[in-house]
Amino acid sequence: MLTALTLLQFRSHRRAELSLDARPVALFGPNGAGKTSVIEAVSMLSPGRGLRRATPEELIRRQEAVGWKIRATLSGHEVETSALPGQSREVRIDDKAAPQVALGRIARVLWLVPAMDRLWIEGAEGRRRFLDRMAMSFVPAHAEAVLAYEKAMRERNRLLRDGVADRAWYGALETRMADAALQIRAARAEALARLSAAQDGAETAFPTARLAVTDEGPDDLAAALAEGRRRDMAAGRSLEGPHRADLSAHYAAKDTPAALCSTGEQKALLISLLLANARALSAETVLLLLDEVSAHLDSGRRAALYDEVTALPAQVLMTGTGAELFDSLGPRGRRIEVTETAGTSALREA
Repeated sequence: MLTALTLLQFRSHRRAELSLDARPVALFGPNGAGKTSVIEAVSMLSPGRGLRRATPEELIRRQEAVGWKIRATLSGHEVETSALPGQSREVRIDDKAAPQVALGRIARVLWLVPAMDRLWIEGAEGRRRFLDRMAMSFVPAHAEAVLAYEKAMRERNRLLRDGVADRAWYGALETRMADAALQIRAARAEALARLSAAQDGAETAFPTARLAVTDEGPDDLAAALAEGRRRDMAAGRSLEGPHRADLSAHYAAKDTPAALCSTGEQKALLISLLLANARALSAETVLLLLDEVSAHLDSGRRAALYDEVTALPAQVLMTGTGAELFDSLGPRGRRIEVTETAGTSALREA
């Protein structure tokens, strides 16, 4: 459980502190007040660049520009992540330096943000990233496999662009890519299987999504890469492998591709997947972040969502522009007002 959170010089927050318990938290306030920055800070308690995919430099509060720091008490560990101007992000766990991937073993952090509303109708990259975050929540080592694959692929792509013809060099990199690809495919398959079981075994107001992964490349990736070197050299990049995979989804009850569903149905499918992801991780510490979650939801579906999040074995933080959006949450959750004055955000229990 996340029991304490402190933001220092993070985005528009000079200093913000929150003590948390198991109750859902609803952060409300006008656009630009700094609501999303609070849950973004929570998302930085996981590997990667957080829910807005920001660089460390972009997270620095501009007025002082001295760098930022996030401290948290999470699952019994003291976690700190920070960055100074011009430097990369650092992580410390229990006062010891740690790689970012170690965060994935302490807690599983899931999120839904407005930018994901177009997930089903835009390019494959966003869906692949969404898939890999779900896979990482079930298999934390998935992050390391993805990093290993991408590192080997970057090196191979550099050789391709430079016109290098050394077979031994290519062979070593292609073997590394193929080994990592097997781990990636296995983790993605496990994620889809567990999501399917979590959706099938739940009574929910949100629609079931039928998922599949496509275009992950051939089973013998090393052989395919070796055979395709001439073609890849002409393209200047690797044209086969799990980096080209896509996630497809169907609204199961209607047997309709997600891309052809209404905006509200697409949002409901996303929420359904996040809820299923959290249910499937019931044995883990789960943090569920829902930014502007009421968008495209009518009052009935909002009430259904709050019923579900209060029943989840997860800590939930939500944002919205007005307190009235959380009326149906009632006394089951906390409400925190976020305000901004002269570029500085503040939090107040409502």
